[in-house]
Amino acid sequence: MSRPGRDDSPDRLYTLTGGRSGAGPDSPFDLVTLVVAECEPSPGMQSEHAAILRTTRSPTAVVEVAADLGLPVSITKILLSDLLATGRVSARHPRTSVLPDPDILEQVLVGLRNI
Repeated sequence: MSRPGRDDSPDRLYTLTGGRSGAGPDSPFDLVTLVVAECEPSPGMQSEHAAILRTTRSPTAVVEVAADLGLPVSITKILLSDLLATGRVSARHPRTSVLPDPDILEQVLVGLRNI
């Protein structure tokens, strides 16, 4: 059984995306966006879409999805946009740590100097 994405010919990639060259200006996807499947693959679904849903049963970064599919990130973003538009996946950015208040850092620095 061959994995989706093994054939990276321009014709194949064109077919996968329906001729689209980008996910669109409002795409929420970047390399670290976490994607989570909201449903199971359904019969008749495009094989790459089904593979994405299986891969994203738990939060998975876009770059990991692309690597798993063996497809360029740009093509993966288009496929993810299709799934997002139909509510089959959700997307969110990973939580980033919030830096402490600069005033608190200054107080800590003053305290350390006084030791």
